[in-house]
Amino acid sequence: MRPLAWLLLAAIIFVTISPIGLRPHTMTSVNADRALAYAVTGFVFALGYPKQWKLVALLLFFGALAIEFLQYLSPTRHARLHDAVIKAAGAMLGILIGRATYRRGQMKQRIEAVPAPKPQTGAAAGALD
Repeated sequence: MRPLAWLLLAAIIFVTISPIGLRPHTMTSVNADRALAYAVTGFVFALGYPKQWKLVALLLFFGALAIEFLQYLSPTRHARLHDAVIKAAGAMLGILIGRATYRRGQMKQRIEAVPAPKPQTGAAAGALD
């Protein structure tokens, strides 16, 4: 998951600071695209770094602000606080879902690791009757 998380972040950076003509066109709204891209990235980061999820949250939150600010380097792009907030919110949602998914998987592993009780035989079984 870790390489995928970093590839997704690199793709976000590329799409954010590249000329507007290189931006992918989708069927959803621009805000939905932003939120979904960051939510998926946050989800993958949360699964790739489950013990460092707080650090991941900080990275993606401040990263969303910084990456948005990088748009000032491109003459065809414009940075907006609103866009950065949408991106950061998407990242936080993705991290929350990723964290819940990870914890659910951990709980399932613990439950499956508990051995089933052995059936009692002999005198001990008769004493229960």
